[in-house]
Amino acid sequence: MIFTISAVLLFGTGSYFAVRTKAAGAGAAIVLFLFGFFAAGTGAYEPITNVVKSTAQALTDLAN
Repeated sequence: MIFTISAVLLFGTGSYFAVRTKAAGAGAAIVLFLFGFFAAGTGAYEPITNVVKSTAQALTDLAN
């Protein structure tokens, strides 16, 4: 079964909860950065997208 979700939706939801719970760790900073990045679509889109895709693929491979 294939399940896809928009990166903006995923990191937007994570950002909402990070701000709502006043999280101040490295994980919250990464989530907030990625949300802003995917919402803006800057010139660094290609390398950051490749890192996110490879991380998602690695997590998928771990589940199998």
